[in-house]
Amino acid sequence: MRYELMLPHQIRAAIAANTPVILPLGVLEYHGEHMAVGMDTLAVTRVFDRLEREIDLVILPPFTYGAASLAVAGPESGTVHVDADQFKPFAEALFTGLLRTGFRNIHAVVHHQTENFAAGMPTDLAFRFAARQALFRFLEAERGEGWWGKAEMADYYAQHDAGSDPFNWISVHPLMDESLTAQYPFDHAGIGETSLMMALAPEVVDAARLDENTAWYTQSARDASAELGEKGVGLILDRWRALLT
Repeated sequence: MRYELMLPHQIRAAIAANTPVILPLGVLEYHGEHMAVGMDTLAVTRVFDRLEREIDLVILPPFTYGAASLAVAGPESGTVHVDADQFKPFAEALFTGLLRTGFRNIHAVVHHQTENFAAGMPTDLAFRFAARQALFRFLEAERGEGWWGKAEMADYYAQHDAGSDPFNWISVHPLMDESLTAQYPFDHAGIGETSLMMALAPEVVDAARLDENTAWYTQSARDASAELGEKGVGLILDRWRALLT
């Protein structure tokens, strides 16, 4: 369910069931003349629109004001860049608020600049750091200083191996991991992303404007298709079914 549409009893039931909470992360960035600037956000929100039909999820309103950077095109292109230092405090406050509400199964999902996710890029790094800060401060406030060293945490490493320790209460993920991008083209406004949008949000792709593109990274978009996009969507859904169920 969409969190903003939920009634209090539904929120309590979701917390009791440890229902996954999804926070879509995105940016507003130029994706060629043929595609909407919200592509990175839409890739996440539209995938979870589909997954929500299969499994119980709590989907938070998306955060769309990430660090797009101006590496692809200047601000006159429609890109809106916000430095990560500006929204990291917001991210920590948001995660703290979700923890205080009672959620313990929170997943922030990003598609922007995730080809080297292990190293990280400003948007995902800001949210990852904010998640850790929120967890440490929340746990210290709830359990007191020295909480990790207390006797009741003696099974911490067993919890860690099982994925149930407190540091798993919040995770930040790429929409597509390396195993998936080995099977589907990962690009910027090329065949891969354009095909995804043809499948997930066809209203934001205007094939008639492909000829207006001059950037190298858009050239393969001419070969995009909804069929290829559906292949990618299927792979993404398979990955997330495995992660969340």
